[in-house]
Amino acid sequence: MVNFVGAGPGAADLITVRGKYLIENADIVIYAGSLVNKELLKYANQKCRIYNSALMTLEEIIEVIADGEKNNKNIVRLHTGDPSLYGAIREQMDILDKLNIKYEVCPGVSSLFGAAASLKAEYTLPDVSQSVIITRMEGRTPVPEKEDISLFASHNATMVIFLSAGMTEKLSQKLMDGGYKPDTPAAIVYKATWEDEKIIKTTVSRLAVSALENNITKTALIIVGEFLGDYYKRSKLYNPKFTHKFRKGE
Repeated sequence: MVNFVGAGPGAADLITVRGKYLIENADIVIYAGSLVNKELLKYANQKCRIYNSALMTLEEIIEVIADGEKNNKNIVRLHTGDPSLYGAIREQMDILDKLNIKYEVCPGVSSLFGAAASLKAEYTLPDVSQSVIITRMEGRTPVPEKEDISLFASHNATMVIFLSAGMTEKLSQKLMDGGYKPDTPAAIVYKATWEDEKIIKTTVSRLAVSALENNITKTALIIVGEFLGDYYKRSKLYNPKFTHKFRKGE
């Protein structure tokens, strides 16, 4: 059996209980070495064979999996955060389907939630934003034209931007071109939940300056929106005047 496992945002104790169990019982672990905290590998047993996928091609990863499957090994493909976000798991699963190799996916805590916890923030504040846009800048890997940052920015919703810490000057301009005001609150969260985590609170117009001052060019989320400010309305859910299925309002 092959298990795609979400490693969580960084801290070794933020992996799921199921994910930890799967690592402990794995004969082979292939981990995303560029992002996964190596402390997680301590959960593996001493006989477990460990591969760093940062040094491997897709074909080499599949070769290890297929060989392990042939020898009845339990295999964990360990991805950072949650595998469904920028994990490149679809291409792996499609090949496994063709090879008739069974697999399952164990979800993980995404770094976007780790960052919110570190910021002590709520992405969806009443009367501020009820939507979270998860996206990234176009770099060496393109994004669809209709998903340009400036188009998303026109909604003024909460935005969490992955894989873009090295392009903050261009990002800042696109956000303002799309509709965010220059003084819209923003945050740069470097390595959320890791021991060397760093949080920089800034504004949309100062993203590039803040990143430069703190020497941040990678492994950081850019988070934008008025939810980082002080204004919001009280939720109706716990309002004594609000009636719902479980409680009658005053």
